[in-house]
Amino acid sequence: MWDYTDKVLELFYNPKYQGVIEDKGEAGVKVAVGEVGSIACGDALRLHLKVEEDTEKILDARFQTFGCTSAIASSEALVELIKGKTLDEALRVTNKEIANYLGGLPEAKMHCSVMGQEALEAAIYNYRGIPLDVHEDDDEGALVCTCFGISDAKIRRVIVENNLTTAEEVTNYVKAGGGCGSCLATIDDIIASVQKESATPVSTSANHSNERSSVKPLTPVQKIALIQKVLDEEVRPVLIADGGDVELFDVEGDRIKVVLQGACGSCSSSTATLKIAIESRLRDRVSKDLVVEAV
Repeated sequence: MWDYTDKVLELFYNPKYQGVIEDKGEAGVKVAVGEVGSIACGDALRLHLKVEEDTEKILDARFQTFGCTSAIASSEALVELIKGKTLDEALRVTNKEIANYLGGLPEAKMHCSVMGQEALEAAIYNYRGIPLDVHEDDDEGALVCTCFGISDAKIRRVIVENNLTTAEEVTNYVKAGGGCGSCLATIDDIIASVQKESATPVSTSANHSNERSSVKPLTPVQKIALIQKVLDEEVRPVLIADGGDVELFDVEGDRIKVVLQGACGSCSSSTATLKIAIESRLRDRVSKDLVVEAV
């Protein structure tokens, strides 16, 4: 018997959000669906979102889950976490938050929280007409686990996002290695590669490291100036070349508000532009804690 928390059991026995949201053609409202997993592999989740188009606010959400206690409870927790949020706010919900909301999950069941996060991303990207491979290329790259169809890219992603250090942990999070076990050695190699990559910047120069540790935090004015500099010199030229543009609107702590213009403002891939072209660049150049939002 798994050692489930009271919250997990409560949501499993008394789910409020199981079901389907039908598209009734309501004006100003759009329904989107995201699906992950496979019944053949033991777990599957289909997430339905009802979104107010003007504000991109999630008005309602429902799930259909085939799986265990953890899978159903994670699906219920996901809906409770995202209802009332905008799509951009919902995209920041992680599998860790789902697990924490449940008071924790058994290590061997962490893949259920990952499945919830991925279903949410799939639904939002479907809503915006963005191919899923724009996000993290999880389905690209070499297939590592043939039993569960898990790629090298997906394994790398879950290792980085959850600080995993063993093949057993990877299996708990995405099932890779949980079948025949022939890919466990490859998973160990991927973990070693990720650890080496993350350690490289630190070991390039001891002097450089000392310099960084002694740098004072940026003042608000310095922070805004640096953000504007990165946008002007590194981001805008790329967007302008594709007929788009971006303007800094406001800075509230680590929340950066921008206005997408030109082709970027009307493009269905605006979320990808925010997260890949703008947010990732600002995190590299200014602070890893920055979150970019469109207004």
